[in-house]
Amino acid sequence: MSADPAEESLVDGSAWAEFCETLKRAGQQVLRPETPPDPFTRAEGFRYLSRLIRAALESCVEFADPGFPVFYSLAHETIKIGADNPDNVYLNARVDGRLEYRITGSRGTVHYLGISTKAGSYGTTGCMEPTGFIDSTTLQLAPDGTFEIVLSARPRPGNWLAMAPETEMLLVRQTFLDRRREIPARLEIERVPRGAKPRPLEPVEFGAKLGSAARFGEGTARLFADGAHSFAAHPNQLPPQDQRRYQAAGGDASIHYYHGYWVLADDEALVVDVPRVPACETWNFQLNNYWMESLDYRYHRIHVNKHTAAYNPDGSATLVVAHRDPDLPNWLDTAGHRLGTMCFRWIRAHEIVHPRARVVKLPASC
Repeated sequence: MSADPAEESLVDGSAWAEFCETLKRAGQQVLRPETPPDPFTRAEGFRYLSRLIRAALESCVEFADPGFPVFYSLAHETIKIGADNPDNVYLNARVDGRLEYRITGSRGTVHYLGISTKAGSYGTTGCMEPTGFIDSTTLQLAPDGTFEIVLSARPRPGNWLAMAPETEMLLVRQTFLDRRREIPARLEIERVPRGAKPRPLEPVEFGAKLGSAARFGEGTARLFADGAHSFAAHPNQLPPQDQRRYQAAGGDASIHYYHGYWVLADDEALVVDVPRVPACETWNFQLNNYWMESLDYRYHRIHVNKHTAAYNPDGSATLVVAHRDPDLPNWLDTAGHRLGTMCFRWIRAHEIVHPRARVVKLPASC
């Protein structure tokens, strides 16, 4: 038998049992007394946990070696975390702030590209503090649209993305105005200097990664359940929020966020008034379920952005959330949900204009 307790926990199965116990405990986030008790919301909650564990296993186990980083997607059409943006393609890579890396790629035509480094994890510190940031407004390109970025703690000339010793994660946001027409950026990452080959599976390291995956699932579920609970205290409103809190949770430094909670009767609509649209890279508004997952944007119109919105003659915008089509511009479909959360973003806005939300009665003919 092994003399190493970590190895022994794998041999006797206790590491796996602890992993399963943490997942079981994570289920209590779905069963919190303040969460809606209806079968639909509960089912979405447990599906959400299954998605989080899928994401956690990729992040903490499969792609967790910072010596051989690989881009993967922590959020997409069927894994949704923290009001994931339907206009985004997300890429992540595991890094170590004490090492050095190089990103190479081509810019494509995607409207906005933001790349940031983060410290911490939802499964450990409960946050992802920013440690470095570069975006498409400052990225230096070659004539053919290609680029190279150095990631390091020590400043470098040219495209440099800062890290700190505690940096653990690289996060890329590609923000589209029109996914059908824009070409995504192509990115590759490698450690500098490159290592030989990854080692075979190390039992002790695997046990630690398995524990990290379980804690990520539980910690992420808790963080955004806390958020939904706080938003529910002010239903059908989009009050200004503490942006420092969003940055600590992994938000983009170029984005100003609003979050809220919506609940509508059959004959009601939520109207979001955007008094004016300042100069900005883009803006968007989206609907999420209670668990802060974007609603299924593959099949329902659940969000609108700078490009897809219809504007009023004075340049303002009026967005309408309702269970059925009121035959008005900028209608967003609740996709079978009676309640949920919502998010409004300004991206690189020259001025922050607060959106205003109000509930109105729908005409009987709608």
